[in-house]
Amino acid sequence: MHILKIIHGYPPYYNAGSEVYSQSICNELSKKHKVTVVTREENPYLPDFHVRYEKSHENLQFFYVNMAQGKDGFRHKELDAAFAQILLKQKPDIAHVGHLNHLSTGIIDVLNVHGIPIVFTLHDFWLMCPRGQFLQRNSCGTKVWELCDKQEDKKCATICYSPYFTGIPELEEQDIAYWTNWINARMKETKAIISKTDLFIAPSKYLLNRFVNEFHVPKDKIIYLDYGFPLHYLTPTIHKKSNEVFTFGYIGTHIPAKGVNLVIEAFNQLQLPAKLLIWGYKDEQSSNALRQQAATNPNIEFKGKYINQNLADEVFSQIDCIVVPSIWTENSPLVIHEAQACRIPVITANVGGMAEYVQDGVNGLLFEHRNVKSLLQKMQYAVQNPNIMKQLGKRGYLYSEDGQVPDIQSHCRELEKIYESLIEKKLCKSCLSGE
Repeated sequence: MHILKIIHGYPPYYNAGSEVYSQSICNELSKKHKVTVVTREENPYLPDFHVRYEKSHENLQFFYVNMAQGKDGFRHKELDAAFAQILLKQKPDIAHVGHLNHLSTGIIDVLNVHGIPIVFTLHDFWLMCPRGQFLQRNSCGTKVWELCDKQEDKKCATICYSPYFTGIPELEEQDIAYWTNWINARMKETKAIISKTDLFIAPSKYLLNRFVNEFHVPKDKIIYLDYGFPLHYLTPTIHKKSNEVFTFGYIGTHIPAKGVNLVIEAFNQLQLPAKLLIWGYKDEQSSNALRQQAATNPNIEFKGKYINQNLADEVFSQIDCIVVPSIWTENSPLVIHEAQACRIPVITANVGGMAEYVQDGVNGLLFEHRNVKSLLQKMQYAVQNPNIMKQLGKRGYLYSEDGQVPDIQSHCRELEKIYESLIEKKLCKSCLSGE
């Protein structure tokens, strides 16, 4: 089988959840199948849409499309044309889309023209929300990252796209009208993807239900399948000594949506002996802002970037509890699963997929979403009850008898079944139509 994987970024250049997951399945699937990855890079010294080829090994190859300008656009005819050329030469049997942000929605049309069946894994709300997370940009400089209850064209224009306005008072109505029309066109484009895709995969039931109820994806076109993980690097050989001070950890990118500032704010109010170790990075300004917030607390340490393959012994071996404080409604955070694989308890918010994979007092603790006081209370409880926290960590993943998260091998076997079924359906349709 020849599998085409389409994702808006790929390690080591991009290391968020969807990218890491894509790498995991591509590494595993390429043991038996040919895998071609189409992804992006941002090289300011090359023209936009330049395509660079790279081969990893016999069954795994990459086509990097240059998207250096960081456009907010959603469809690029130049990228579509380059993608069509790749498709003509590679002739894949199946396409597995992970994300089209920073790429082009036209990729779906090109796949349809060539009769390639499409599986689309939903990693966030990008099809439903122009900015992907239902978080509003700073509105008039007064509110910071407010949650959005639903997508509305004019609201999107006036709140999230106002940074693109001219700033000239007499032109404000024209600005609003222009961006309202832009949002409307964008939403028509992403909604059309529903009918053009053969099957959607949601890694949480929460995400599945939102796409069915709010975006009207037909129930027979979407299934629930949690992520799979390479467990060989999630088996600790080093364990933290129990007599050391209780240590919290944060792992992930330093972007506002992740709520790292909430952990620091809560930890700064903690009146009990404890440490907070923060891994990850975004850029100098973002990470430095967090360092400034933590500057007066000697018990907060920034550990820098991390390598996923070293998580067990270099990260989880140093902590007693992981905190996942995201201010958006995450759907199925990889870090929660990774902590559970290593039997580390999780403190996270009581919404979305976070609350789906962590139950309060069962395998971790839940705090009220975006509430620093509630998070502080849970962190205080953890420090005061280290033995209880250990027991919560031992429970691990809730949806397996042994508490272990899904392994990448069984996960990819499920993907193979999905691929084979869709390829067979497409062949049957071709036979019936006489093509």
